[in-house]
Amino acid sequence: MKSSELFVGIDVSKETLDVAIRPRGEGRSFTHNEEGLSQMAEWIQAASPQLIVLEATGGLEVEPIRALISRGLLPVRMNPRQIRDFAKATGTLAKTDKIDAQIIARFAEAVRPEVRPLPTPEAQELEALNTRRRQLVEMLTAEKNRLGMAPPAIRKEIQAHILWLEKNLEKANKALSDRIQANPIWRAKDEILRSAVGVGPKTSTTLLSDLPELGTVNGKKISALVGLAPLNRDSGKFRGRRMIWGGRAVVRSALYMSALAAKRFNPVIRNFYERLRAAGKPFKVAMTACMRKLLIILNTMLKNRTPWQTA
Repeated sequence: MKSSELFVGIDVSKETLDVAIRPRGEGRSFTHNEEGLSQMAEWIQAASPQLIVLEATGGLEVEPIRALISRGLLPVRMNPRQIRDFAKATGTLAKTDKIDAQIIARFAEAVRPEVRPLPTPEAQELEALNTRRRQLVEMLTAEKNRLGMAPPAIRKEIQAHILWLEKNLEKANKALSDRIQANPIWRAKDEILRSAVGVGPKTSTTLLSDLPELGTVNGKKISALVGLAPLNRDSGKFRGRRMIWGGRAVVRSALYMSALAAKRFNPVIRNFYERLRAAGKPFKVAMTACMRKLLIILNTMLKNRTPWQTA
């Protein structure tokens, strides 16, 4: 490491932005408002850091990222679990905003995560709409489950809420479809993805919004991003079972539903699944392999801009 290299960690909360700079050991807190965001970005810009890291915090990080980008800075957004695992590995069990900022800065210095292009505002909006659609589906499912066991006193209220959710889900689906159709790049990608038997509008939208790297990296990389790359569990002479771990659970869920349909109606995936089962592979192992194969094929299709080809 060059002596001049500086690494910034930002802990984002609803009220404050705690910033730490390593190896200087400096730290400052800023109010999480328009003025505080501007002051934070200006202070970090003056330091000319090598790397800036913050956690994904359910949307709270969006405005700080925009403030940094407006100053020509490109931060890296990390999964909070990776930061916490790093903290445990370094023996830091205490947790405050200032400590978290220091840990994030140490993580940036030690791990140096790859800087990736951040989603455009349009892509962030698509992701937000798709997230809202999933939330509506979850609430609708929960209310329908409650309805079956609900006493008469609250049944009408639940039925009214179900109707409201169904109307808003219809609006969310239309908004997503309109956004995709209005964007020539997304529209072309959507047509390519949905040419694969088993991939419907929900899976295609999830891939477009939650996996923007699809079609830009190799098969091994895209599998790792989603959490479908088998990981070794070996030690000495012991050879453990290969397992998948981490990655983007939302994308895996969408791919699982597509793989279920594909193993019945898509000749390529069906034959692959049947070979695995005939070889004695358990259902879950075979399905995971089908999900990975389908993902890699879709990745290649987008990379080459070609629709599904069975032959």
